[in-house]
Amino acid sequence: MTTQQIHAPFPGVFYRQPSPDDPVYVDEGQQVNAGDVIGLIEVMKQFVELKAEMTGTVTGFSAENESVLEAGDVIATLEVSE
Repeated sequence: MTTQQIHAPFPGVFYRQPSPDDPVYVDEGQQVNAGDVIGLIEVMKQFVELKAEMTGTVTGFSAENESVLEAGDVIATLEVSE
């Protein structure tokens, strides 16, 4: 097993859920497939889906909900099998 980090592709505000009353997209320890949405990044009132690029298990989030990110900041870590 190896780890893969998911980085912010551009600066913005990170959201773990689609709206405040909805559940988070992904919980720590949850299996995700490549292309699964793990969160949203808002930039200038536009929301862009952040998707997993690989299949694996989310081992942790480095970014809190509603945190301001810079391009390249680590958002989450996946454990992937090679």
